Amino acid sequence: MQIFHNANYNFIKWRWHALIVSMVIIWGGVGAMFFRGGLPMGIDFTGGTVVVVEFKQATPEDAVRKALDPVSTDKVVQAYGRETGKHQVMIRLPLDTSQVEQGANIEEGARKIEAALNAANLNPTIISKEIVGPQVGKDLQSKGLWATLTALGGILIYVAFRFRLTFAIGAIVATFHDILITLVFLWAFHYDMSLNIIAAILTIAGYSVNDTIVVFDRVRENLRTMRREPLDEVVNKSVNQTLGRTVITSGTTFLAVFALYLWGGEVLRGFAFTMLIGIITGTYSTVFIAASIAIILSRRTPTQGPAGAKARPVRA
Repeated sequence: MQIFHNANYNFIKWRWHALIVSMVIIWGGVGAMFFRGGLPMGIDFTGGTVVVVEFKQATPEDAVRKALDPVSTDKVVQAYGRETGKHQVMIRLPLDTSQVEQGANIEEGARKIEAALNAANLNPTIISKEIVGPQVGKDLQSKGLWATLTALGGILIYVAFRFRLTFAIGAIVATFHDILITLVFLWAFHYDMSLNIIAAILTIAGYSVNDTIVVFDRVRENLRTMRREPLDEVVNKSVNQTLGRTVITSGTTFLAVFALYLWGGEVLRGFAFTMLIGIITGTYSTVFIAASIAIILSRRTPTQGPAGAKARPVRA
């Protein structure tokens, strides 16, 4: 840990490089998502049926898809679980709105899956069934969106009240940065948006801002003793002084979540993967993005500092 003792790395020097890299990842990833249909919504939001089945022997996914052709052409079939000796497959059927409008039992999809597999002599054992209706899916989607926006709005108000508006904007930009990059990786690794993913994104927002506030607190303290120094140097020194805390906290959290990813099971794998990406991007944005945005905006908007004095001009 001696590399963090009296650290004096010039992070601010690389702020433009970091911003460019982030912009390339975000714009490239979001553009690819847009042209390829966006991030797929899980059953929590779209409604439908998810059934996990287990076979007595290894059964190819193509054989399961062929057996389910009479049931639906839009089905999703994929391997499920990583336990040795258990041949499990997850089957997802989209919501059949015509059946819902006609008052059909929404559990009909699960029964059709079991019947079709039995007819193909695959003889599955039903492990679990998850069924979400159309109204519930829309309600959950709306609440998930409002929960995320409310959290970000609360963060903006809190940081603006505690520090200065330019710092609050820097914190929010960094948080959006973390969320967007996380969504890009979720799309790239074929994860569906679910309630677990929303919970992880909200956790990432809180984690990222907490880390950023630690740096901003140190900036506020150093502004009182380094009144003659440009803001660049004050911020860079503050990042270096908190670097050990940032890396140690992120490292221990990463290891804990990585264990959850490996051994938490399929139900928590999406949550854990989202958290892993969020921890990495949150640490990166704390060091490079939040402080850089605060510096850029402080140069253009002379505001009252935390001690009541006007913000000083800064050197490049």
